[in-house]
Amino acid sequence: QVQLVESGGGLVPSGGSLRLSCVPSGRTSTKNTMGWFRQAPGKEREFVAGITWSAGNTAYLDSVKGRFTISRDNTKGTVYLQMDSLTPEDTAVYYCAARRQVGVRSLPREYDYWGQGTQVTVSS
Repeated sequence: QVQLVESGGGLVPSGGSLRLSCVPSGRTSTKNTMGWFRQAPGKEREFVAGITWSAGNTAYLDSVKGRFTISRDNTKGTVYLQMDSLTPEDTAVYYCAARRQVGVRSLPREYDYWGQGTQVTVSS
């Protein structure tokens, strides 16, 4: 089992920045790919960004390209999502996810473990 703990959410004005963190624990040898998803009220959970733990290959949702950056720190065992130029449309609960296989995927069902989520609210 892998446990994921997110932090870093909050309330920011439009144009502001936040950095989310995700710390995996437990059988972390099985977390070959990490992803960030988000879910706004009344909407389906959507892929935001993903990264392979070993090679650091990344992928992004088109609407966040150039604004969000996913990264991992091998020494700290932490995955980050740096979010800049935030807009009210980015408001959602953000979830960290891990999958045992190598390779970023955009479907939630492809991920094996999930964090509890952290709220991001962007005011207009």
